[in-house]
Amino acid sequence: MLILGVDPGTARIGWGVVSEKNNDCQVGDYGCLETSLKLSESQRLLKLFAGFTKILSKIKPAAVAVESLFFFKNQTTVIKVAQARGVILLAAEKLNMPIFSYTPLQVKMAVTGYGRAEKTQVQQMVKSILKLNTIPQPDDVADALAIALTHAFSNKLGNKIK
Repeated sequence: MLILGVDPGTARIGWGVVSEKNNDCQVGDYGCLETSLKLSESQRLLKLFAGFTKILSKIKPAAVAVESLFFFKNQTTVIKVAQARGVILLAAEKLNMPIFSYTPLQVKMAVTGYGRAEKTQVQQMVKSILKLNTIPQPDDVADALAIALTHAFSNKLGNKIK
């Protein structure tokens, strides 16, 4: 099963593909969609929508796993991230792709086994689980791969329960 993990943001959307087969997870393609600060807010969202739709159409994942908003200290930041997350959800829904949301706590628990793990611990586990030589950069990409792994692990658990 191909899982596309997504770390939403207005300046940058990190995305990463994890292939889960026979209880083994392997990394596929990954990258970042970036927008310029020179663009208006609506232009940035449109660019993210177009770019993300193109990625979805190319990869055709069986599931799209997106980080959900949990808590932000900066209200301005949370609004912008929520807008980008909305664009991601809209693009996936428009292409009839199943969407799953995971909180940062769920991602940390799934990948490290500890809900209060530091960002660097999550990144190291992504590197280890996917047998990578280095931690994917920028951080948004490593986060997206962690979100994809979270869905792979959750889906595996759900299948065992059934």
